[in-house]
Amino acid sequence: MKDLARRNSLKAGMATMVVAAVAGTARQATAHETPNTPFTVPQTTIPIQGSQAVFPVRRIYCIGRNYAAHAREMGSDPTREPPFFFQKPTDAIQFVSPGTVGDHPYPSLTKNYHYEVELVAALKSGGKNIPIDRALDHVFGYALGLDMTRRDLQRAMGDEKKPWEIGKSFDRSAPIGPIIPASVIGKFSNENISLAVNGVVKQKATLDQIIWSVAEQISKLSEANELFAGDIIYSGTPENVGPVVRGDVILCKLDRLPDLSIRIT
Repeated sequence: MKDLARRNSLKAGMATMVVAAVAGTARQATAHETPNTPFTVPQTTIPIQGSQAVFPVRRIYCIGRNYAAHAREMGSDPTREPPFFFQKPTDAIQFVSPGTVGDHPYPSLTKNYHYEVELVAALKSGGKNIPIDRALDHVFGYALGLDMTRRDLQRAMGDEKKPWEIGKSFDRSAPIGPIIPASVIGKFSNENISLAVNGVVKQKATLDQIIWSVAEQISKLSEANELFAGDIIYSGTPENVGPVVRGDVILCKLDRLPDLSIRIT
């Protein structure tokens, strides 16, 4: 009975936190809205494991080249490069339920479509100039995600010294599993992360190989942008990113999080 009461209390607490996050996001939005709008824009959400509540997504941040070996394979020197970030639109989210294989359409314009498996941190609060030692206090939970990339378009735009948003920020470019509250799963340190294509392991690393930790990412991001509840951060991918074609099945794993799997269609 005590265990049941504890679980019920935990679920109630999670629901309260999510409602507060939604309310905070809504207050921020309504400050800039006119009383009447001609249409309704859907709110992107991600299911929270073990709860009827959902996590409202405000903004998607991604860090580039955050594993040393991956930085080198992309032609960068990780010992000299400060962290850099890019963004995806919130409707890039494609939620995939655990235990299922989500259909993921091969996008237009590309002939070199790449996978990147990543740990994702979801924020319940934010601020400016957040100290590193307080950064994880702002994390609501974690998920396993994919940063899908039109690599040929990204490289072509980079070669021309133009923004490579077209290679990263497109429909369904951010597949993701459910968010597990940090109050349930705790912190991450040296867990195994991997990605396989058609049963063959392509990416494999441990989270302690990350150059900039999740706490450091939150702190550095907050220097450039005020962070808010609903922001999520894709924390970087290991080496050996590579292409997929129609019919390929991707399986992502990260210790203590549900597997994430998609089929390229």
